[in-house]
Amino acid sequence: MELINGKTYWPTTFQPTRIYPVLEENLTCDCLIVGGGMAGALSAKLLTDRGIQTILIDKREIGHGSSMANTGLLQYTNDKTLTSCIQTFGEQTGVRFYELCRDAMQQLAEIAQKLEIDPWFVPRTSLYCASDEDDVVMLEEEYRNLKHYGFDVELWNEDKIRSVFPFSKRAALYTSGDAEVNPYRLVHSLIDSASNQGAKVFAHTAMTHCDYNEDGVVCYTPQGTIRAKHVIFSTGYETQEIKNDRGAYLKSTYAIATKPLKDLSSWYEQCMIWETARPYLYMRTTPDGRIIAGGLDEERPREDQRSIKAAHKGDILLQQIAEYFPLSELEVDYAWEAVFGSTHDGLPLIGPHPDYPHSYFVEGYGGNGTVYSMIGARLITELIATGTKNPDLDLFSLTRTSKPSPV
Repeated sequence: MELINGKTYWPTTFQPTRIYPVLEENLTCDCLIVGGGMAGALSAKLLTDRGIQTILIDKREIGHGSSMANTGLLQYTNDKTLTSCIQTFGEQTGVRFYELCRDAMQQLAEIAQKLEIDPWFVPRTSLYCASDEDDVVMLEEEYRNLKHYGFDVELWNEDKIRSVFPFSKRAALYTSGDAEVNPYRLVHSLIDSASNQGAKVFAHTAMTHCDYNEDGVVCYTPQGTIRAKHVIFSTGYETQEIKNDRGAYLKSTYAIATKPLKDLSSWYEQCMIWETARPYLYMRTTPDGRIIAGGLDEERPREDQRSIKAAHKGDILLQQIAEYFPLSELEVDYAWEAVFGSTHDGLPLIGPHPDYPHSYFVEGYGGNGTVYSMIGARLITELIATGTKNPDLDLFSLTRTSKPSPV
């Protein structure tokens, strides 16, 4: 599966990267991680922090899957609102999901502070704007629910928004505790740290197939094998090529990075901005003065149309930025299209699967993929290290039904 089409910005911010070898021998370990993106990198870091003997393989270069297309907005809020989560899953489950996302944000901040390679992790606020009049009531209800359950949020009216931004919306939720990150640098920093702690990392090493035995898994690659007590599949959207999740679906999304801008002083707090429309526009800034924007999700185009779509959608995204920030120097520098996965019920897929013994999956489907990867890496590392399953894993079961729990 070709995950990305177009020219992405992040690899230009970190060169040269560490070179990892191809596996050319037979090895054993406690835990094998298949996939060197965000979920695999976080898992490798947490496992090695616990002293668990770990091997990580990736069929590409490290960080050259979906993480290279990630736009690096980290939030505890989700595409599916807390109100909607409560209506779908019931109060206890809906609130717990949001609590886990908030906790994951704090854990990401703690990890980022200790990494030797700066991942450009910067605490930010977020502004969730009502796209039209009909969404104001929805935002007001969401505000009441977030406040009731202890989340840090403010409800801004039109005058407040206009007082600090060059645009206005009828209403918006202003949240704290969010962050921006350079996902490419974060992945490399995490795997570099894990490698320095003893993890063995191999690039350009594809898993051809696995044998599932009573005492573990044997993973076969073109030039070697790995015997592991446990396997974590962190293969992102390509997991659908290993097993088909009926609750998941794949689409295309689009993003751009502008050329550096001289003056972003009109952008209050460099606050991350997104909106209630679906598909929605979202925007953030970068340390070198660029604007990154994304959205316009749609059904996946034909392969021969992907590059044309990336350029066309990039122009539309630039126009949408200008509606918020009418800056004369706005110009697209990087534009890309990428495969994007979601689930029908809005929750990621994390945990074991009955058809794959000794194996765990971290499928961070949705707009909060890095946050979900943090949740998955923590829960699965805890299970491998202690042998005890955290009840929170049940929220993300790969075999869950889509039927809502009673409210």
